[in-house]
Amino acid sequence: MAQAQDVPIDLCRVCSGSSRWIFSKVVLGRPVDYFDCPTCGYFQTETPHWLEEAYTNAINDVDTGIMTRNAKNVGRVTMTLLSLSLLKGRVVDHAGGYGILVRMLRDAGIDAYWSDKYCKNLLAKGFEDENSSCDLVTAFEVFEHLTDPVADLRKMLEAAPVVLISTELILGTASPSDDWWYLAPEHGQHIGFFRQATLAWMASKIGCHYASDGRTVHLFSHAPIPRSWRLFMRWQGRWKFFVSRRLISKTNEDFTFLRQHRG
Repeated sequence: MAQAQDVPIDLCRVCSGSSRWIFSKVVLGRPVDYFDCPTCGYFQTETPHWLEEAYTNAINDVDTGIMTRNAKNVGRVTMTLLSLSLLKGRVVDHAGGYGILVRMLRDAGIDAYWSDKYCKNLLAKGFEDENSSCDLVTAFEVFEHLTDPVADLRKMLEAAPVVLISTELILGTASPSDDWWYLAPEHGQHIGFFRQATLAWMASKIGCHYASDGRTVHLFSHAPIPRSWRLFMRWQGRWKFFVSRRLISKTNEDFTFLRQHRG
C-alpha cells in the first residue's frame, strides 16, 4: 500500500481533479487508500483492483435492508412519476438485481422492466428490458459501485429523459470518518461516495437538471424538475393514497401473459 507521504493525491474519477489522501482501510483483507476531491466533492477509493472478488455474489450477503429499501423505492418511483405526470410511463430499473423492485412496481400498476448485466432475474422473469425507449430509468444503490459515474449517468440519460437514483450523501464538506457504515469494506463493492456538490457538478457537466432530497434520493432530467418533486418525496410513504384510483395492479395481467407465453 502506498503511504500518504509518497502518494498524497489521486486522479478524481468524476472531475479528473487532484483528490487528496484521507485515510486507509482494510478492504477484503487488503489495505486500500481513500481520497477526497476538493473540486467536486467526490470521495473515492484508490483504483479498485479487487472488484472481481467483491462481485463473487452480485448481491452482497450483508445487505439485510434489501426488502425494506425496495418497499420504500416503490413509493419513490410512484411519487416521482406522479410529480412528472408520467404515471402511465415506462420504467426500466437499471442494475435491477433479483427483480424485486420491478415485481413490486408491476404489482402496484407501474409498467416496469428489469435490466442487470451481472445479476440473475429471479422475480421479474418475462419483463426484461430489451433496450426499448422508456420514460424513467431508476438506479437504486448503484452509483457508489461505479468506476465512471459521469459516463454511466450520461448513458442512462440517453436511454430516458429522467433518471432517479439513490445513494447516501456525505453531508457537509468534512471528509467522512473511517468508520462510516456506508464505506462497507466488508464486501468491497462501494468505491465512490457523493456530496450534493458532486451530483450538481455531474449534472452541469452533462447539461441536465438536478434535484435531491438532500440525503438519499436524487433526480436528473433533461427538462426542468418541478419544485413539487421534493414535496412528493416527503409523501413517498403515502403513495397508495395518491395513486390507488389511478393505477391498476398488473399482477393478474402478468400471470395471464406469462402463462400464455412461458407455459
